[in-house]
Amino acid sequence: MTDPDQAIDWQGSAISCSGCPHDQRPAGRCEPLHACVRDRYAKRVDRFFRWNPQVAKDYLQHPYFEVRACAARYADIFHLPPLMNDPDETVRWSAAQRLPHRHLLQMIHDPHREVRIRVASRLGERDLPAMMNDPDYYVRLVVARRLPPSFLPLMLADADIEVRRAVALRIGPEWLGRMLLDADPGVRMEAVARLPATALPALARDPDWRIRYEVATRGGRDALLPLLEDADPEVRSLAWERLGGSTPFRDAQKGREQVWE
Repeated sequence: MTDPDQAIDWQGSAISCSGCPHDQRPAGRCEPLHACVRDRYAKRVDRFFRWNPQVAKDYLQHPYFEVRACAARYADIFHLPPLMNDPDETVRWSAAQRLPHRHLLQMIHDPHREVRIRVASRLGERDLPAMMNDPDYYVRLVVARRLPPSFLPLMLADADIEVRRAVALRIGPEWLGRMLLDADPGVRMEAVARLPATALPALARDPDWRIRYEVATRGGRDALLPLLEDADPEVRSLAWERLGGSTPFRDAQKGREQVWE
């Protein structure tokens, strides 16, 4: 382990200010153990470029990836396109945060998920459909959260539950009926929460108690009547209470916790 209180460069050697072009440079600022482009610690390198952004472009081909990644945050954007093909994903990720949108489409198939996540979070809406089938679930999740609703029907059968839940939160109401057929109750729950009360009676027999509880919470009389003899005591009790009757089915499990996963 390297002592953070020692000035060590990226190759493990002690740092010497001798011969450094920034040492006592009138137009630049640096400080050993705090802001130094030769230091191995990224925070110190980043602080150096924050103080001296005008020299960042000169370090975009530095052999140490942290220097290139930090320099990419401060160099003018006209020098960033070559970094799209940098061998290190940290550098490509840093460049993807600032590259003009016209360059981002060239990075939608980057081999590293973190880079593609950054690209998906910045692409314009009209270009996002190109990433709907990304192999990584989180990239698709970012896409589902930003995609124009008119494209979301193309993702309602996504293999990942979290992606489908995100789709259910934003898809047009005319598609919610399809999402009620989803095998995962969490996805169905997101769809049910957006349905009008008049549509709830059809869900009174859903196999998941949480959806039936939602029906009991918002449904009208037609939805509540089938729930008076529900298998779950909490659902039964709420249905009786909302109909203004007694609660003969409330049992000793009144205080139990139901865990939503």
